[in-house]
Formats: sequence, structure tokens, C-alpha cells
Amino acid sequence: MVRLVLRTLFYWLLLSPLVQSVRAQGPALPIVVAPGTTAEPGRLVFRLKPAYAAQAKTNGVAMPALQTALNSVGATAVHQKFPQASGVALKRPGGVDLSLLYQVEFDRRLAPEKACQLLLLSGAVEYAEPRYSRQPLYQPSDPLADSTNTNGQYHLKNIRAYRAWDITKGDTSMVIGIVDGGTRYTHEDLASQIQLNRLDPIDGIDNDHDGYIDNYRGWDFADNDNDATREANSVHGILVAGCAAGAADNAKGIAGVGFKCRFMPLKIYPSTPEGSFGGFEAIVYAADHGCKVINLSWGGEGGRSQFEQDIINYAAINHDVVIVAAAGNTNAELDFYPASYQNVLSVASVSPSDEKGPNTTYSRRVDLTAPGLQIVTTLGNNDSDYYPVGGSSFASPLVAGAAALVRVKFPQFNAAQVAAQLRQTTDNVYALPGNTAYVGKLGTGRLNVLRAVALTDRRSARVTSSTINPARAAFQPGDALQLTVNVQNLLQPVTGLTVTVTSLSNYLMVRQGSFVAGALATLQRSSNSAAPFQLAVAGTVPLNTTAVLRYHLEDAATGYQEDQYETLLLNPDYVVLDANNLRLTLTSRGKLGYVNLNNSIGEGVSYKSGPPLLYEGGLLVATSPTRISNNLRSNWPKSDQNFYSQVSTTLRAQAVRADQEAYGTLRDSLPSDTRGRTVGVRVRQVAYAWATAPHRDYVILEYHLTNLTADTLRPLHAGLFMDWDLAPNAARNAADWDSTRALSYAYSPANPTQYVGVKHLTGGKPSVYSMADDPTAPVYLGNGFSTAEKFLTLSSGTRNAKVGQPTGTDVAQVTGAALSRLAPGDSVVVAFAVLAAPTLAQLRTAAEAAQSRYSQVLPVRAATIPAGWQLYPNPTTGRVQLVVPSGLGSATVQVVSALGQSVLRQHVVTGTTQLDLSRHAAGMYLVQILTATGVFSQRIVVQP
Repeated sequence: MVRLVLRTLFYWLLLSPLVQSVRAQGPALPIVVAPGTTAEPGRLVFRLKPAYAAQAKTNGVAMPALQTALNSVGATAVHQKFPQASGVALKRPGGVDLSLLYQVEFDRRLAPEKACQLLLLSGAVEYAEPRYSRQPLYQPSDPLADSTNTNGQYHLKNIRAYRAWDITKGDTSMVIGIVDGGTRYTHEDLASQIQLNRLDPIDGIDNDHDGYIDNYRGWDFADNDNDATREANSVHGILVAGCAAGAADNAKGIAGVGFKCRFMPLKIYPSTPEGSFGGFEAIVYAADHGCKVINLSWGGEGGRSQFEQDIINYAAINHDVVIVAAAGNTNAELDFYPASYQNVLSVASVSPSDEKGPNTTYSRRVDLTAPGLQIVTTLGNNDSDYYPVGGSSFASPLVAGAAALVRVKFPQFNAAQVAAQLRQTTDNVYALPGNTAYVGKLGTGRLNVLRAVALTDRRSARVTSSTINPARAAFQPGDALQLTVNVQNLLQPVTGLTVTVTSLSNYLMVRQGSFVAGALATLQRSSNSAAPFQLAVAGTVPLNTTAVLRYHLEDAATGYQEDQYETLLLNPDYVVLDANNLRLTLTSRGKLGYVNLNNSIGEGVSYKSGPPLLYEGGLLVATSPTRISNNLRSNWPKSDQNFYSQVSTTLRAQAVRADQEAYGTLRDSLPSDTRGRTVGVRVRQVAYAWATAPHRDYVILEYHLTNLTADTLRPLHAGLFMDWDLAPNAARNAADWDSTRALSYAYSPANPTQYVGVKHLTGGKPSVYSMADDPTAPVYLGNGFSTAEKFLTLSSGTRNAKVGQPTGTDVAQVTGAALSRLAPGDSVVVAFAVLAAPTLAQLRTAAEAAQSRYSQVLPVRAATIPAGWQLYPNPTTGRVQLVVPSGLGSATVQVVSALGQSVLRQHVVTGTTQLDLSRHAAGMYLVQILTATGVFSQRIVVQP
């Protein structure tokens, strides 16, 4: 479906988001990550851990742990992604070994994010990611603009290209990789500019032994053939090629900025139903085949990918390639990929007056701008046509052409130095009225090719990497941080370089932000590792705040100064409880592990820094098969979104009852506002974690449920859904139920070295429902999780307690609490402990410790025994009389020791029942009476 959609894109229109949905069964459709970005179904990439490299060279992926994971995702094909990629320059800082990258074709019914999670559990994989498809960035321009002769190319005058050509016209040996939608081999302004591979003429033989047959005039990576001719409805690649490398001085049409420099056409959008996006494969090819500049006029919002960053680093660092990319056409401040990756020159577009283009993306990741409106270039519907176009797609190749000229003029420059030269020779445009609102967000200014090829006195240093301690994806209010940076001088020597970091956010303070790097020769490096910058997050921070740090690099003696920027996420929509062995992410909207289904927001659930244990988890509240409130999956890739945050969940600065405490409030909408689809409750969630034994293997989650409706909720169910994924093979897990301890748990039968579970602590009658990867079962998560299925898992008691024995399957569990009623305005407390341990015995011990700690340290306020109940004598020497009032029916009595161990559990009915504690050691015990209306507790002392 992705291929068919791409074939029918009409490039004269501004691309709109392809909003599709994915079904778990039947033909899969592309998952939209953000506008311009789709995740391809049934395809992912992974990077093998370096420790497995030698084994992979001998056996490929036929290693037990990885093969098991591949089987679990229904892999139909696995191949090394870049078997021909050169291993050159791996010793350079940041170099990338592409031999560790593999691509997997798998069952299209399985969500790509779930498949990635299963591969990570193998322990052999450094990362696994969906394959993203990125879209071209074309925007239409005024069709009345002069499009028939070179006088229409105003941009060449603006960027001083004519004067630059007096200094250098480039060279035919300098090749620009145009990674785009294909070309027209016969166009009068392109035919002479195409780089030919004379080592492999078209004869059906791979003469140069590079793995590509007859790659004489580029390659089609979308359809995997040697025909890089543009597809039927796309001239995007032809338009881009003309901007960068259209033939100059031939008395025809237009002139590309690169003048004599040639281009290599690399087609990345498909012309056949079997084709697929091939942008990053083409980057590797271009780098391996001698392109010293690569242009990328395509991309999308978000969807950051480490695989894509690795490919960029391979080209930029291993092969010393200047990579130039369009910043995007969103008219918004955001990250846009690939332009926002490290080692990419990000180019935004400006108007003929040098003011920000009306639809260009702007951000602190933009490096410079170039004209991007009414750019006359080659069209390609015939061999002599031209057209004015607009968008950052056509600003980017102007910079790519300039980069090629700089490489010819300064052959001693590496790729980073070329990028620095282009940044440091721009014309300042921030004084213009249309740009005053975008200071610092349009890079250093507008491209000036003359200055770029003429000036030899430029200075430029760069923060090449940064490390924050503690290393986290986001930072909480009150956190103290240490920031270490590495800086490199790229151009002329500096005599006294200083690096000063300041915060542009009121919520992030710099306590110590100065670093004297001193005198640095060209390409010399320095670091502040001996005295890192000291930062502090404010005590109160709005949710999901992005804080910007500015690095100011200055050499006072020479007058050089330059700024760089870095962003940090503060007070995210989740907290991480990490006081003990169990590291658990608790979100502000009732989910556990991650905020979203693609697991990109949150830090998961893990044990002792091990692999992730949970794919998805969260709170369920229900009162009927049609009234369910939750934020869990419904149908892939959709989720229910019933809970919203009223008070964001935060860690308490001064914990009172535990070593870590988190508090937050969420609620759903009233049923009257949702046509009866929600419950109508407010939930105050509280979490506790302890750092000392025997409480290091669990986190307690307490939910205070308040009925906001005018009606009694009868019945009311609450529970935790947990889709467990345990290494080494999540497709071979089992789930069980310990009724004595009200403990649900999961493990791997073949490798029982990790146990996880949820224990019911208080509130109503415990329940459990275990689910397997079985299409014939009443609940099958492979095709989503419907409202009726969610209610079934909460309301079925313990009838479906275990699955997966003896060989295992992909398991999930709902551990719940059933309450008979909740009156309007009333509240009830339901609490669970989430646990992990290396053995079942240790998991049970942790469950008992959690019950003891909860009962004694965190008593439920409404736990006093009501009138009519009697428990005597107290203290006792061993035998206790329990009187149950008439009309109550049956109940369950549990006696818990001070260590949290259940020493007695029995059913009782109306009348007097004797409890025998004489066989137990003297000390304090907790008597819990479990009824349909709640749990009542009373302490009792056993004397010698």
C-alpha cells in the first residue's frame, strides 16, 4: 500500500499527511508517525551488538537467541543491510560499522513496534526500529514567474553565484549525490552532468563487482534496478538536480550552482507495486561510490531513528561526505528528519527579499538559509522545459552546489570544515523586518557562495558531542545535572577559545557554565570533562517543557564568536520510580511503562538494569461491557484515550512513607458527554518504592477512585493490564495465578530466570484474566483489544487464570478488583504491587513483603471493622474468636505476619469462627477481612 500511495502522489500539490490505520489482521496499511513520515508494515531494521559481530560473520543471524526472536515475529526474510558497505575510517571518532545492520521482513499483521520489542529481548540487538518512509518536500510556486530563460534565476544573484564562478567553477570530478525521485537522462541541461560509472557498462554483468549490475547511470533503490528515470507523476528529482548541477555555460536553459560539478541520480521512490522507499540505502551507495556531497530534499516531522542517524554518520564520518537536507515546509518550529540529524546541514528557505519563506520550517537546528521561492529549474516533462518552483526542497540543492564548489576550492577541507565554511560566510538576514521573530532559528544567515569560496580567514569551532549525567531521556523538577562537552576547532587556529553555556528557559538554571578551551590548532579537540558544566532544574516546571541551552563559542583575540543550541526535556508526562531493583515508568494518564504504543515516550519497566519487561500496561476501570475507561490499545495503531491528567504525576520532593513517592490525579469524562462509553471517575494515583530489603523488588500503586456521576456504579471493576514480554523469547512466556497471595505472574518456562507479576493488595475481590496469543480464544490481542474484551478480563473472576504452559506463548494479564457498588460522590481505594524477581520464591517473598508494608505502613483509612464484628481476645495466646454479623453472607479472613507472609487464610460465614494462631511465633499480626464491599483490617498481638 505504501508503494501504491507513493506512485500516485501528485507533486504539483503540497503534500498532505497520509493518515492511515493499521489492522492487526489482513493487509496492513502504513502507520503514520507524523506528516511526511510513515512506518512500513512488515519491515524493520536492527543493529547487532558489536559483541556478536564475529559470530555473525561465521553464522549470520543463526545464533540461538536471535533466531528465536526472529521466529517469534514470523520473519520471512533476514538479510545484512549493507554487505557491500566499506569499512573505511572506522577508527575516526563517530565512525559507523554498517556490517552490523540487518533488515527483517516479518508478519505484516504484527505491529512494527511490537516486533521491534520482541527482537530487543534477544539480548543480541543494540536497537530495532520500524523502517520509515520519508516524503519529498515540493511546494508549488507562482506559475506566472519567468520560467523560460536564465534571467529568471534571481537566486543566483542573491547568493553571489556569478561572482563565485569567477573564482571557481567546480570540477567534473566533484559529484553530488541527488537522492530523490529519479531523473531524465536526456534533458538538455542534465544529460552532460550525469556521473557515469564507466567501470560497469550496460551489458548484464557486474563488471566492477560492487553488487549492482549495470549501474552505469545511477541506481533505482525503490525498485532495485539500474533505471533511475523518474516515475510517471514525479519530477521532483529533476527539479532538484537542476538547482544543484544543471549545465552552465551551454547557452541553454538554466545554470546549477555547482557549474561543472556533476550529479549522480539515485532514485528512491517506487515506480512499481513491489517497490518501497530507498532513501537511506541510496545514501550509503552514494558515499561508497565517491559522492562528496549528498542532497536530501525530503523528510518528515518526528520519527527520529537511530538507524537513519547511523547511515548519516557512516556517510559523513566514514566517507567524509557533506550532507545537505531541506529543513521542511511546515511553517512551524519543530524537528524535521533527516535535516535535524547530527552531521547534516539543515537548510531553510527564504523569499527573494531574504525574509523567511511563508511555509518554511524554522528551528535552532537550522544551519543556514537559501532562496526557496520562484526557483527556476529543469522540469523534465520533455528535454527542454523549465519551471519556477518553491519550498525548502530547492533551497537545499543550492547549498549542495555551493558545498561542491567549496570542496573544489579547498580540497584540504574535510566535510565538517566545508559545513563550517558555509555557515561562517553567510549574509546576516536577521535585521530584516520579516525575520526579527526568528532570531537564532534560521541558522547563521543566507547562503553567500562568493564568500564561501573566497574567504580564507574564517574561524569556527563546534561542540561535537555532549554527555549529561545522570543520563536520562528527560529530567524531573529539582534534578541536578552535569554537562560534559567535546569541542573541536574546524577552521583557522584560535588563541583563547571559551565555551559558555546559558539557558534560554526559566526552568533550567546554569550554576557553572564556563569552559576555557584555550588555544586550539585547526582540527584540535578539547573537553571540559575535568570540570563539567553544572545545571539545575527548577523545583516547579510545567509539564513537557522543552529547555534550550545555548553554547556560545568565542575567541576574544580574533573577534570570532558563534552559537550552537541543544534541547532538553523537563518534567515529562511521566515519572520514573527507580529507588530499588524495579525501575517503573508511571505516566500522568494511567499508563505504565510508556505513554504511547510505539514506546517512544517513557522509560519502560525493567529489573536491575536488564531488558524491558513490559510492552504495554495501564489502568482499566469499568462498570459494564460498554462503559470502560482506559488509555490502552483498541485497534492497531489506535488507543483509547479516556483518561486525561488533572494534576500531573510528580515525584514528591520529600517522601514521607517511602524512599520514593509519586502523586497525580487523572479522570475520564462523564458518561453523559461520551454517549455512555466512559465510567465517570476521578482517580488519584499514588506510587511508593523502597530502597531497602526486603522491599527492593516491588513498587506499590494505589488508586483512589471517586464516583463523579449521579448514579451508583454497580458493579465497579478496576485493574491493571500488563502485556509482559520476557527475554529471551516473548512468544514463549507463560502466565499463572497464586490464589493464596492474590498474585498474578508471568515467566519463561524454558528459561525461568525472570518472574514478573502484579499482586492485589486491597479493594474489592481479587480477579485475574490471563491471555495468550491464540486467535480462537475469547480475548485475542492480535486484532486489538475491544471494550467488551476489556470488561470480560475484569469481570471473569479467576476462571481464566493461567495460559502458556508448558511451552509458552505471548502472554498478557489483567489483575483486577471487583467491588459490588460505589455510590455517587463516594470513594474507594484499590491497590496493587508490581513485582519482579529472578525466582518464583523470591517473587512470592516480595509479594508478602508488599502486603505487609502496605498493611502496616500505608493503612487504608476505611479499614476499621464495622459494628457487629468482633475479634477477641486481643492480645491472645493463640486462639481467637471472630464473630461475623448476620446478613453479611460469606467473607475471607487472612492473617498476615510482620514480614508480610500470609500465615492463615480461610472462608468464614455468619456466626462465630475460631482462628488458631497458636502454632505461630509471638508478635504483631494483621487480620484482614475481605468482603464484596471492601477490606477491613485489625491488628492483633500473639503472646508467648
